[in-house]
Amino acid sequence: MDGLNQDELEVLKYVKRFATEEVKPLAREIDEKQEVPEKIINRMRDLGLFSSYIPKEYGGIGMSFSFLMHVIEEISRACPSTSLVLDGALTLFAEPVLMFGSEDLKKRYLTRVAKGEVGGLALTEPGAGSDAAAIKTSAVKDGNEYVINGSKIFISNGRLARFYVVDVVTDPSKGHKGISTFVVDADTPGLRISRDIHKLGIRGSSTVELVFENVRVPETNLVGKLNEGFKVVMETLDAGRIGIACQALGIARAAFEEAVEYIQQRKQFGQPISNFEAIQFMISDMATEIEAASLLTYDAARKWDNHEPCVKASSMAKLKASDVAMKVTTDCLQLFGGYGYTTDLDAERHMRDAKITQIYEGTNQIQRLIISREVFKEIHP
Repeated sequence: MDGLNQDELEVLKYVKRFATEEVKPLAREIDEKQEVPEKIINRMRDLGLFSSYIPKEYGGIGMSFSFLMHVIEEISRACPSTSLVLDGALTLFAEPVLMFGSEDLKKRYLTRVAKGEVGGLALTEPGAGSDAAAIKTSAVKDGNEYVINGSKIFISNGRLARFYVVDVVTDPSKGHKGISTFVVDADTPGLRISRDIHKLGIRGSSTVELVFENVRVPETNLVGKLNEGFKVVMETLDAGRIGIACQALGIARAAFEEAVEYIQQRKQFGQPISNFEAIQFMISDMATEIEAASLLTYDAARKWDNHEPCVKASSMAKLKASDVAMKVTTDCLQLFGGYGYTTDLDAERHMRDAKITQIYEGTNQIQRLIISREVFKEIHP
C-alpha cells in the first residue's frame, strides 16, 4: 500500500483481523442497539489505535495519516459506527489541536486521546450547517475565562466524548472573521446533552444535541488565535473529509464483497446469476468505481501527510467515495433481490450507512462548489 512503511503494514494486519473477527460479528447488534459496545472501544484502545496518529512527544506512536485512513477504511468495512468513534477522536478533535493548539493544550489533551479518551467536534447548529460561518453560539470574555452560550446539533461521539473542539462567535461584528475555537470539557458546568438524535444509518454512533448555558472556559483553552477559528474549522474539515471518504470506501467494499459472493451462489434459470452479462456489467462498473474512489482518497491522504495543499483533493475524495458508496450499496441490494430488502442480510444496513457520507463533513453539493472554486483559482490564480 502506497504511503505506508513496513511497521504500519504489519500493524494493519492486526487491524484487519480485529475488524473481521471482533467487530463485524457485532455490527448488526450495534445497529439494532444503537451503541458501540465499550469492550470494542477498549479493544481499539488496547491495540493502540487511539495513540497511533498522536505524535510520540504526546504519548502516541506517531504513525502516518495515511495509516490512520487505512484503519478507518478497514473498520468501516466491518462497522462504520465503530470507525466513527476513532475517526471523530483523531481527525475531528485531535487534528485541530495538533495543528493549531498551544504546547500546553497539546500536552493536556493529546496525551489523553493517546490513552484512549474520546473527543468530538461541535460545529453544526440548527441554523448553521453547510454555512459554517452562520454559527450563533457565542463566547464573551470575563476575566481570564470565556462564557459560552448557545447550542450545537448533530454532534458525533456525543455521549462518548470527554471533550469537544467547539466553534463560537467571539466578535459578532466581523462575520466569519469573528469566530474562535475552544476545547471544552464535557463535564464543564452548564454544558449538557439535551437529546439523543436517532438516525437512518450509522445508528451505533452516538449523535446528540448540546446546550451551552453560561459554560466557563479558560482562555488557555483557545485553539489557535482569537477570531481566527474559521481557519481552524476549514482545515479540520479538510482532514475530516478524507476520513469520511475512507468510511465510504469501507462501506462500499463490504457491500460489494458480499454481493459478489452471493451472485456466484444464487441460481436462476439453471445457472449462477453471475453468469449473466447484465450482472457482470454491474460488477465491472462497481469494481472500477471503487478503485477510482480509492485512488482519489489515498492521494488526498498522501498530500495531507506531506503537508501539501489538499482542499480540492479532500473534497474530490469525499465527493467521489460517498457517491460511489451510495451507488454501490444500492446496486448490491438490487443484486440480492427480495432478500436484499429484508433485515435478514446486511445489504440494507450498508445502504443506510452509506447515505450519511454524502451529507456530513459538508454535503456533496458543497463539495462541488469547493472543487469548482479551487479549479478557478488554478486557472486564474
